[in-house]
Amino acid sequence: MLKVAAVVVAYNRCDLLREALTAIVSQSRRLDSVYVIDNASTDQTSQMVMEEYPEIQLRTMPVNTGGAGGFAAGLAHAITDGADLVWLMDDDTVPSPTALEELVRAHDRYPGSPPAAVASRVLWVDGRDHPMNTPRVRPGVSSDDRAAASVAGCLPVRSASFVSLLVQSDAVREVGLPEADFFLWNDDFEFSTRLLRRRVGLYCPASVVEHRTKSFGSTDSDPGDRFYFEVRNKVWTFTRSAGLAPQEKALYGASTVRRWAKTFRRSTDRSTLLSGLGRGLVDGLRRGPRPVDAVMEASGVRLPRLGRRAGEAP
Repeated sequence: MLKVAAVVVAYNRCDLLREALTAIVSQSRRLDSVYVIDNASTDQTSQMVMEEYPEIQLRTMPVNTGGAGGFAAGLAHAITDGADLVWLMDDDTVPSPTALEELVRAHDRYPGSPPAAVASRVLWVDGRDHPMNTPRVRPGVSSDDRAAASVAGCLPVRSASFVSLLVQSDAVREVGLPEADFFLWNDDFEFSTRLLRRRVGLYCPASVVEHRTKSFGSTDSDPGDRFYFEVRNKVWTFTRSAGLAPQEKALYGASTVRRWAKTFRRSTDRSTLLSGLGRGLVDGLRRGPRPVDAVMEASGVRLPRLGRRAGEAP
């Protein structure tokens, strides 16, 4: 049986994390291991995990490395510890009791080579599909690929968020970890497009999780200072990443510009957005993201090496 680990990245949401972990350790498909990456929380996150979930492997970061650094660290630890599949989610994600079982079932049922990633259906607290975490269906997908996905009860997708994403360890070994220098925003888009450029990704609506964000909305909601990361990281994705083919960069680039325009129209603080836009464009074009190991070591973290793929000769 495949070994499955869960990775949860946490930062200053102790009560939400407790709900998430309670749901994770109660899954109908039992996990082989669970990792919590505490991004230097200033609340009681690490203490709560140690006291209430002693079986969980806690990694407390010396500084906040953002979601991108947290998922890079969690994946590195889970994969080097022997996980075949790694289930990724934020600390405000509460999975239904069968969420993991359905993801693994879809992974196992897919005909041909196993999918590199399987994403859950993500709902908000009122039961609506969360627009922040809607996977992008693969453009121009063939009827054969759609039929293969339907065997597993799924749809083929081109990208997905880190809010309940099951990824194949061997595929991560091939493409590398999430770009830790992104810090936050678009790290999951860049990583999943890189992972799925030449591999199968699935959206599994039978696997359901609840994303308990404060409000219902997508990334075109008024982001304030965080708009800097949206701009810089999108520029990095379109100019430096191997995740997108040239025609895809044109397609997603046009979509990004339209979404930015919508963000400005809706904003009550356009001066902050203009500042983020300018700084993000300059920093995104001036240099690319630093290597993952360099980012983490600058934060006082040394990641384990992913090693060889299963069955690869020494």
